[in-house]
Amino acid sequence: MTVFPPRTAVLTGVLAIPAALALSACGGASDANTDGKNAATATTAEALGGVDALAEAAKKEGTLHAIALPRDWANYGALIDGFTKKYGIKVEVENPKGASQDEIKAVTSRKGQDNAPDVLDLGSSFAQSAAQDGLLAPYMVAGFADIPDVQRDSIGRWANDYGGYISFGCDAKRVQTCPTSFKDLLQPQYKGKVALNGDPTTSGSAFGAVYAAALARGGSFEDIQPGIDFFTKLKKDGILAPVKSTEATIAKGRTPISVDWDYLNAGYTDAFKSKGVDWTVTVPSDGKFSQYYSQAINKDAPHPAAARLWQEFLYSPEGQNLRLKGFARPALMDAMKKAGKLDKTAAAKLPKVSGTPSFPTETQQSNAKLAITQSWGGSASQ
Repeated sequence: MTVFPPRTAVLTGVLAIPAALALSACGGASDANTDGKNAATATTAEALGGVDALAEAAKKEGTLHAIALPRDWANYGALIDGFTKKYGIKVEVENPKGASQDEIKAVTSRKGQDNAPDVLDLGSSFAQSAAQDGLLAPYMVAGFADIPDVQRDSIGRWANDYGGYISFGCDAKRVQTCPTSFKDLLQPQYKGKVALNGDPTTSGSAFGAVYAAALARGGSFEDIQPGIDFFTKLKKDGILAPVKSTEATIAKGRTPISVDWDYLNAGYTDAFKSKGVDWTVTVPSDGKFSQYYSQAINKDAPHPAAARLWQEFLYSPEGQNLRLKGFARPALMDAMKKAGKLDKTAAAKLPKVSGTPSFPTETQQSNAKLAITQSWGGSASQ
């Protein structure tokens, strides 16, 4: 099975086919003791007496602080509502359109404060960096062993949750011929029409777009420079639009071609039908790049039990199938399929992509991120 994340982002799967979120302060922080055991140091639900005991401790805390979780991103709206309905715990989301780097800054700048984020949704390269910097709490959900080894930290500081492929979303009524490859994007007919959803130094999806372009232009996991050069050229030639691609800019016709995750573009297709926008989605033929977004817990989470319960919910069959309904590919898809717990109807609606993704190493991802940070400047940035 092919496995596949205007937000941002360990980078995970890439099909190496060269042809190819201010939190409102709410309540007080709690040490959440369950039978004398501290949720803040628990690495499994079993350590607290099981998920039911964890849920009781979380209910006493009453709140989960989150950041950068847009309701229309990978079905977060349904996940937040489902969690609140099931456990009666309020989920407060700061800066829903924020990026992975915004999440990390909130963790570091608010350490010890009640309004620090409890949980993080990070692009994989950002999750790895946060783990290396000692910001994340080890925690292994019930299905942790079923997550592929390359998609989780060995001690549970982060684990991949959902993902997608870099794709081209295109307004077929505004673009005469929609592009199907990165090579196509170089054509003059696309002047001012191509957009990223953010800056690749802070946005996981924009980072993924640069990595995909690198693979399409002769680069590799070791060499992202061709992708940086590609977007520099798009900028120089006036092809790269000077605005960030969002649902609003697409609806207004300002960004008729959006290079973004396929699950976001696929979601726009449904959302735009009633607005008369014919939004098509294509995974480029010459740069197939897939990435997962990772879940993690702030080591100093103000609501440690709620944070761990949130993780259990996200990785439960209920949570993973809600991801599917948002066109995202859950990390436990294979395990759920084997167990007969996969929503087959939702799975059948995923964009079709052939091949099996391979995964860059942590070192390769870190080096690629460093290269973008050093090279992405006035000539290429939006």
